[in-house]
Amino acid sequence: MSEPTSTTGATTRASHTEQPQADGPRTAKDVHDDVVAMLKTCYDPEIPVDIYELGLIYTIEVREGNAVFVQMTLTSPMCPVAETLPPEVEDKVRSVPGVAGVELELVWDPPWSPDLMSEAARLTLNM
Repeated sequence: MSEPTSTTGATTRASHTEQPQADGPRTAKDVHDDVVAMLKTCYDPEIPVDIYELGLIYTIEVREGNAVFVQMTLTSPMCPVAETLPPEVEDKVRSVPGVAGVELELVWDPPWSPDLMSEAARLTLNM
């Protein structure tokens, strides 16, 4: 699945001789990658595929100061987890080291469809 995400914010340039500092500031890419990994631990309880591979996450932006913007949808407006899944996503993103804040936007346009699922999700669901 191509990632519908972007990393923005401070740009860092490193030569091949520089070593990353374990205790240094986290880059936007570090935060982005960790947010994706965290979202892959979040499931719709009715579907055995994480919400990222399911295609429910439309956008992840790491903004200035490592504030994170997430745009997501649900499988339908009548989804039984409509009240609980977005706050769970927000809490999980907030728990990622280096995240300074979270803004979550739940959208219905474009509507979710199975076409948004990754190949791995399709295989898991026998589609």
